[in-house]
Amino acid sequence: MKSPYLRTYILCALFLSVILINQGCKKTSTDATVTLTPPTITTLSVAINVTATTAQSGGIINSSGGNYVTADGVCYSSTNPLPTTADSKTRDSVVSGGVVVTNFTSKLINLTANTVYYVRAYATNSIGTSYGNVVTFTTRATTSTVLATVSTFAGSATAGYANGTAANALFNNPQGIAVDSKGNVYVSDSFNNYIRQITPAGVVTTFAGNGTSGYTDGPAANAQFYAPQGLAFDANGNLYVADLGNNVIRKITPAGVVSTFAGNGTRGYVDGAGTIAEFNGPHGIAFDTKGNLFVADRANNSIREVSSAGLVSSFAGNRTAGYLDATSISAVFNNPNGVAVDANGNVYVADQGNSAIRKITSAGVVTTLAGGPSQTAILNFPSAITLDAKANIYIVDEGGRMLEYTTTNALYSLAGGFNVFGFVDGTNATVQFNNPQAIAVDAGGAFYIADQYNNAIRKMIVTIVP
Repeated sequence: MKSPYLRTYILCALFLSVILINQGCKKTSTDATVTLTPPTITTLSVAINVTATTAQSGGIINSSGGNYVTADGVCYSSTNPLPTTADSKTRDSVVSGGVVVTNFTSKLINLTANTVYYVRAYATNSIGTSYGNVVTFTTRATTSTVLATVSTFAGSATAGYANGTAANALFNNPQGIAVDSKGNVYVSDSFNNYIRQITPAGVVTTFAGNGTSGYTDGPAANAQFYAPQGLAFDANGNLYVADLGNNVIRKITPAGVVSTFAGNGTRGYVDGAGTIAEFNGPHGIAFDTKGNLFVADRANNSIREVSSAGLVSSFAGNRTAGYLDATSISAVFNNPNGVAVDANGNVYVADQGNSAIRKITSAGVVTTLAGGPSQTAILNFPSAITLDAKANIYIVDEGGRMLEYTTTNALYSLAGGFNVFGFVDGTNATVQFNNPQAIAVDAGGAFYIADQYNNAIRKMIVTIVP
């Protein structure tokens, strides 16, 4: 016979359990409810290493929607401008080494030559499938490959100062480069505070500067510079220098007379004529067809315009470091380092701090062509850009690469490797650079690169191999 005391004990225990359970339920009911949503995703801004039949794309998962992403990849089509997973698609791993993947790349195969494709990234969770923005690109017309051959034009790995021919010449951290109409290459030998000249035969001489850091105008041999950077020629053969340490733009006539074109040596941000204007760390410079000079005013996070008469105005950017596509001074840059201008007056910017190439129309509308703060694997802190005769953009980035962005929205790694540093001549991925800072192209299509930490000027020839 069961004890009444035991029955009473069991009933009390059950009653206490119910109370505890109810209290637990009440606590849970006051917790914030998580609302699940579909993922959000961004498509990589350009197609990479496009051939006649293959390409690379990818995406960035910005949010999982509060749930596990079960599938991601890209969908693509040559006929559907808004491709979905019902079209051709890739399916990429959402987990790698036990870590959830937020950035992924995808290889597109079985493409048709010389065809426009529409591609966008997708991601799926238990709530549904989301799509990124649509990116278009055009496949190559043939199965030919691009061969980029790099050699050392002048200088060696040794930092110093010596005139001479080819490897006998010495530079110290060259950071600016330009080519004149005769094929002579001019170099901002930044740590030596000189402007050097290299003939097509590779003979190096000193063009301007006395080697002492300072700020003095006058005859070339007496002039003083302070860590000169970007170089650009006008239509009359005058060479302009972004004199970084002095915060001015200098002008050197063909006869070698140095003068101040804009700025007054004071670090600041002031628009106005000539020496009234102020800059803060000017880097890359480039002329348009009308004789206006555009300046990457790096520390001001702005692009400035200098008229042929020397009147400085703000073209784009508002001095705040950040990332925003907009119009004119509403746009935001982050340490812009290089500029180039096409025949239609569009200005292209190597927006280094954002790892992006930006485009500014003549009306001041800023858009991103390639890269972005979350896409550093595509562009890794681009230093400088230049354009070829067909308006393709050539880029050097501090990750050690020479890249081409084509008018068909495809990005190619021509020479060097991602975050591979060294001093090796050769072809394509076998080449090694060390913090390249400037690039220029001559009339024959040869490229010259200021390879800063290698203290050398490299030459690259690009050919198409059947």
